[in-house]
Amino acid sequence: MYLVGAPHPHKADCQRSLEKLIGERRRLATDAEFFQEILHRYVAVNRRDAIQPAFDALLGIADEVLAVDRVAVIRAKEIVLGNPKLSARDAIHVAVMQQQGIEQPSALTPDSTASLELSASLRLSTPPQRRNRIRA
Repeated sequence: MYLVGAPHPHKADCQRSLEKLIGERRRLATDAEFFQEILHRYVAVNRRDAIQPAFDALLGIADEVLAVDRVAVIRAKEIVLGNPKLSARDAIHVAVMQQQGIEQPSALTPDSTASLELSASLRLSTPPQRRNRIRA
């Protein structure tokens, strides 16, 4: 949302991070929950006209949009129940990253860094049999 939304203190950080990742020719992926956030926010503030440009911008840079499926939502529930400070939205993102085996996610903003650090620690604490089920 920082990238496509209204002016915000993190907008410039997000743009710089994205430019760096593109310059490094990194593969960029997001998940369907991110697009749901755009829909939710712009409908809530009665800015439906901003939905298409936001989708166009993000689909133009994302190499892949990852699905949020049953396995991901069950894992997100486990994550959020075990981590009271983590938002439900971030738990979904972390669960999808784990499910897809994304081991070096990149944060575009300072806010997302905590989620990525948590993702790394959860990957280490997830039992191997569970890890295999998540990636299936």
